[in-house]
Amino acid sequence: MLRNLAQNKNIKHLIVSSWSISWPMTLIMFFMFLIGLADVYVAGLFGKEVQAAYGFASQLYFVFGIIGFALTTGAVSVVSRLHTSHHQESLHTAVDSSLISSTLSGIALSLLALIFSSGLVRAFDVPAALKGPALSLMRFYSLGLVFSYILVNTNGILRACGMIKKSLWTMVIVCLLNIWLNFTLSFGTTLRFQGIVVATIISTGIGCILNLVFLKRIMLHRLKFSLPVTKKIVSIGWPAGMLQILWQLAALALFLIISALPVNNVETLAAFTNGLRIEAAIFLPAFAFNMAAAVVVGNLLGKKNKEDAFWAGIVTALLGLTLVTIMTVAVMFNARNIAGLLSNNELVINECVRYIYIALLFEPVMAWSVILAGGLNGAGDTKSVMVIVALCVWLVRVPLSYILALHFGIGPAAVWWAMNISISFQAIFITGRYFSRKWLIHAHVEIPV
Repeated sequence: MLRNLAQNKNIKHLIVSSWSISWPMTLIMFFMFLIGLADVYVAGLFGKEVQAAYGFASQLYFVFGIIGFALTTGAVSVVSRLHTSHHQESLHTAVDSSLISSTLSGIALSLLALIFSSGLVRAFDVPAALKGPALSLMRFYSLGLVFSYILVNTNGILRACGMIKKSLWTMVIVCLLNIWLNFTLSFGTTLRFQGIVVATIISTGIGCILNLVFLKRIMLHRLKFSLPVTKKIVSIGWPAGMLQILWQLAALALFLIISALPVNNVETLAAFTNGLRIEAAIFLPAFAFNMAAAVVVGNLLGKKNKEDAFWAGIVTALLGLTLVTIMTVAVMFNARNIAGLLSNNELVINECVRYIYIALLFEPVMAWSVILAGGLNGAGDTKSVMVIVALCVWLVRVPLSYILALHFGIGPAAVWWAMNISISFQAIFITGRYFSRKWLIHAHVEIPV
């Protein structure tokens, strides 16, 4: 494979194209990470109950935002191909249709969240002390959900149209404004901890305005909605949304399995939570390269350049793999120091260190599969990604964790190794799908307008 890649005359161009999208996307993900970190920190200053309530509310907020993520996945695939196909009228219509569908979906989900969040908070078996703050936070989150939908969608369109740096500038402003407002509203007004969410609403709203200004030149003067284009976006995007739901349910299943451990289950849960936070920091560039691969592959397919599209996905995966490997090695060499920053409990620290030594061994493998999956998403082959990942998680990770950890009594290490085994299967099947080139057969299906 590497020899064939080296023989590709466009290799330098592919590397430059991939990196030009990947590095801004990595910074965007980093700024989003900083926003979440600031939210958690400010919530913690109001007490552990508020911090826990914020964590619960943010998970519900994520669930209500899944449709927006799915629509953006579909939009990036459609718009990235039209952007380089020289069908400008079709591109304008696709951008307008994507924005309209995301805005309407955001309004609908905002209303649903406002109506049902109270029942959902009360339905979950969370401590009574958390329900009041969680419900208060969710009511504010509901009001701002439409801005989140528009911001995510416009960021996707900007990177699909080769304007990733404009998206980066937007997120720099959103990040700085959000963090400043977090402290100002929470401690300088009567909003108190609710200022965390109001800060999100204001900064996200301003981010929407900035992105819409950037997109003005590729939007029609009079918005045009195309039902066929919207159907195409939805058909590509819904598997990505379904995958997010299945992934979150699998994470919940692992939490329940760990909760059922007969010894040190609370400490193990804390270690797992901290380990996921550490892993999330490493995974940021992998997810950024995933989205970069979707754009690069989609743009090249729009030019009807299948060969370069195929190799562009591999180049992007190799770049991301290299960066993630370096970060993984750095974390593993400093595992105990990093784990000690997140907890002062020796049992939690020891288990977190073991998680790092076991789970992060396969982080580069995970990065490889996730980035190649981004290339498949850019080509519109989202169903195969959904099927592969969902099967590996629900037929390997979850049942194997249960059998080894609980039935055979091996303990938490069994869960960490079950995660690695499922990642291995995922990488094998995603790589097989990608190298089969079957996804290229339907890559040039005409996008209706």
